[in-house]
Amino acid sequence: MTGEHDLTVSFAVPFRYAVHFTERVFDPDNHVLVDVVRRLEPGRRHRLFTVVDDGVAGAHPDLASTLRRYVVAHADALALAGEPLLVPGGEPAKNDPALIVRLHERMAALGIDRQSFCLVIGGGAVQDMAGFAAATCHRGVRLVRVPTTVLGQNDSGVGVKNGINFFGLKNFVGSFAVPFAVINDFAFLDTLSRRDRIAGMAEAVKVALIRDARFFDWLCEHASELARLEPAATRVMIRQCARLHVEHIAGGGDPFELGSSRPLDYGHWAAHKLESLTAHRLRHGEAVGIGLALDSRYSVEAGLLDAATGERIVRLLADLGFRLYDPALELRDGAGRLQLLEGLGEFREHLGGELTISLLRAPGRPVDVHEMDTARVARCIDWLTQRYGAAERAAYAAGSEGR
Repeated sequence: MTGEHDLTVSFAVPFRYAVHFTERVFDPDNHVLVDVVRRLEPGRRHRLFTVVDDGVAGAHPDLASTLRRYVVAHADALALAGEPLLVPGGEPAKNDPALIVRLHERMAALGIDRQSFCLVIGGGAVQDMAGFAAATCHRGVRLVRVPTTVLGQNDSGVGVKNGINFFGLKNFVGSFAVPFAVINDFAFLDTLSRRDRIAGMAEAVKVALIRDARFFDWLCEHASELARLEPAATRVMIRQCARLHVEHIAGGGDPFELGSSRPLDYGHWAAHKLESLTAHRLRHGEAVGIGLALDSRYSVEAGLLDAATGERIVRLLADLGFRLYDPALELRDGAGRLQLLEGLGEFREHLGGELTISLLRAPGRPVDVHEMDTARVARCIDWLTQRYGAAERAAYAAGSEGR
């Protein structure tokens, strides 16, 4: 029975943020950053609390001094709140909750307020961790992301999610928080290893498969250029991938993922488990590459996707340089069950109780299913193992898993 004092409240809040593409963002003649922070209060001097991935700092030893020169050149609009804070890069950034406390302590000591900016320069893991710290400081400090990896620039850095790993579970603690802006500086990609550049391309293949058949065709046509890391092709790939991600966030009807359909997680149920099983020896993108191959093959086995297209997908991944087998695919528990299959249950919990997996009818035509035949998954694992296992086992035995 409805009471006379019950209330129903409904309101909408418009969100807006820009994703910028530039080069040498901290060159004093480059006005992207200063224009970003001036968007709402053009006459104000804005304080920057800066968090830097230590791997980026090592690859760019003059970064701190370059940033200081930029701020001095634009002193009417910018002020540094303390020296840049270095944090570990890669998955360790998301595995240490003490880092969140460290950032909060530093922001409190510097008097960071809700009109200050948290400027995060680094890879996707650092963006996730520092973004969570910013989102939970004063219930939200303005966040400007400067992602420095292919994966960060084309996927994780342009979205609205952040978080850390907890209890051994991927992204168990986190929040949805819309960034104030994202600045993709292509110059940061020049110091990345070949392995990291290729790993970031997995998300481009993923979003092409679920959103844009023409982009998938383009990836197939330019796979050799991308595998050679040619800058022109890489930049087109990043722009298109970022565009498709933000279009899905803005127009997909569920930007904060309140429902169970998660098409942007295509290939990710297996990827998350593979990262865990390998103790993050596999990069996220490398695990996604295997997950894409596995779910594409499953789509073929389930009669959803034609075999020729399934073959085209795995050939694209291989041509880009992905290894489509890892020994973790064959790990079994004490009862002889494939440990990878545990990822289905963990993914179900992550979604809120109902399993929803995106599969493919064709590139650009995903379909949601709510159960996966574990025997069929096992056959798909066998298919990958038989096709790629012998060569990859030899590579791992030779110690070349680090590329």
